[in-house]
Amino acid sequence: MEKSKIILTKSQFDDQLHFIADTDIEYWLARDLMILLGYERWENFEKAIGRAMESCETSDIAVTDHFREVTKMVQLGNGAKRYVKDYMLTRYACYLIAQNGDPRKEEIAFAQSYFAVQTRKQELIEERIAYIERAEARGRLRESEKRLSQNIYERGVDDAGFGRIRSKGDQALFGGHSTQDMKSKLGVKANRPLADFLPTLTIAAKNLAVEMTNYNVEEKDLQGETEITVEHVQNNSSVRSMLSERGIKPEELPPSEDIKKRERRVKSQEKKLAQQSGKLPNSISDNQEE
Repeated sequence: MEKSKIILTKSQFDDQLHFIADTDIEYWLARDLMILLGYERWENFEKAIGRAMESCETSDIAVTDHFREVTKMVQLGNGAKRYVKDYMLTRYACYLIAQNGDPRKEEIAFAQSYFAVQTRKQELIEERIAYIERAEARGRLRESEKRLSQNIYERGVDDAGFGRIRSKGDQALFGGHSTQDMKSKLGVKANRPLADFLPTLTIAAKNLAVEMTNYNVEEKDLQGETEITVEHVQNNSSVRSMLSERGIKPEELPPSEDIKKRERRVKSQEKKLAQQSGKLPNSISDNQEE
């Protein structure tokens, strides 16, 4: 997500922020949030609210502390007015709703980050969005490599052969540097996957090469370690050439933080979110906005 779009989207979310009178408890109204998250129909968004409530209950947190059904006056197309169902949602409730959305949607990825960061500081939101994008890329690579492992096993290659194929692919992508060379260069322990320390761009590059290999192994029905190795090396070389044309050398990109360490920190922050969000009071007056 581009920085300029993050600034604009943050402003839109901030504009819909309310406070419980005489407190610092923040809340958003569901019908306003629905639009920000890219939903068009209230019926669909209310289902997402229901799933978020279930998540809240599963975590042994009182649903009514964070989700409160209210009514809202709206104007109809003919000029008449009527009351419709709405919800007051704490920051934690909004976060749970975003967690039940598709993180590949920019609005959802932004919302997950925005509501998880208590201070709403732009730089923290940007950092968390970058983590989500990297985690998504890492997950796609993991799935692609799992599929490759299954493909080559069906074609007479064992686990050791898969390791050799993957290593030679890395060597082609990283300009002659083996997987172990890159681990040493980036300070990665021998028992940890190299991809857990690579920047998002490199992870995406590796995934593209693996997907190309999967495609051609299946389409051409390649058999045995030699044929599949040649294919995988060629694909990694092609991806490297594409990057080189844009002045990018994968082996020279700096490492990223251990994605497992970052994941633990994110989960720790999320556990505190319900408490930091505060609780909606038992009695809500008609006018709570500041």
